[in-house]
Amino acid sequence: MKGRQVILGRIGPREAAALMVDGQLEDLLVDPAAITPLAPGAICRGVTERLMKGQGGVFLRLPDGQRGFLRDRSGLREGQPLLVQVSGVAEPGKAIPLSGRLLFRGRHALVTPGAPGVNVSRRIRDSETREALARLGSDALAGREFGLILRSAAEAADDAEILADLMPLLELADRILPEDQGPPELLLDAPTPWELAWTEWADPAPDAVEEGEDSFDLHGVGDAIDRLASPLVALPGGGSAAIEATRALVAIDVNTGSDSSPAAALKANIALARDLPRQLRLRGLGGQVVIDFAPMPKRDRATLDQVLRAAFKGDASETTLIGWTAMGLYEISRKRDRAPLAMLLAGGA
Repeated sequence: MKGRQVILGRIGPREAAALMVDGQLEDLLVDPAAITPLAPGAICRGVTERLMKGQGGVFLRLPDGQRGFLRDRSGLREGQPLLVQVSGVAEPGKAIPLSGRLLFRGRHALVTPGAPGVNVSRRIRDSETREALARLGSDALAGREFGLILRSAAEAADDAEILADLMPLLELADRILPEDQGPPELLLDAPTPWELAWTEWADPAPDAVEEGEDSFDLHGVGDAIDRLASPLVALPGGGSAAIEATRALVAIDVNTGSDSSPAAALKANIALARDLPRQLRLRGLGGQVVIDFAPMPKRDRATLDQVLRAAFKGDASETTLIGWTAMGLYEISRKRDRAPLAMLLAGGA
């Protein structure tokens, strides 16, 4: 099917949501409860446990005996309670990554207690619309000291729709922010995949929303997930890539296959570079990413650099393109903000 489809379904017993664009799986959200007690987005009251001077952070005690790590330790002391938000998924045996900057996400707006002021998405370019949204946001704050961001989806919504989404977020922030004293406690659970699909895939608006027990199989999501279970990725022109997660890093190898033309390596490398953000997103992979591109002349590296920058420009996950090593490998650093799909599939078995 052409256009954007949001598919709400399940993988085994767990809730999941898929975004299909022109028949291709573009994004996938799966409930991570089977592998982590605190999913990204959850807001907790934690208690500082140990300051790590060498690492510039602090370990926190979290609800249910969990431990988290907060990188910013400025002004903190041992035993001090504070509000934190889960910012990623921990590797096995490691502490849960945390952020001290709370964020309340809605379809049309984000409430940002740690960043006062009203900001409007840069994707909204009409100056009159921007000014009207900024006024609406300022009025909604009504003297509160925290801030908000009007998202791009607000451009197509009327004031009543935006306020119906925004006011509950502000009231939620009003209730949670004073809860900064006491023992570790879960104050706000992470949004479910279906809730995230509603807030994160709103712009552009989907052409169809499908829901049902067999929805994944009926719309090709199941087949796409089966392909993601393999490390191999078929590339246009007969090339291929292997994406394999090790304990230390994500290793990617690009091959030209049977194509022996002079431009085969560059074509395969460009194909992988263009699809790489989607592959990493769907597979839930992050951390250190090292790519062994198909051998090509050094003069072609500038072209590949441009393709990579363009590919990752609109990607939501925080990504740093580090560049080429002395051995001719390419390094990328990407935030681990999702659980690896392989772990999710194994956890739901």
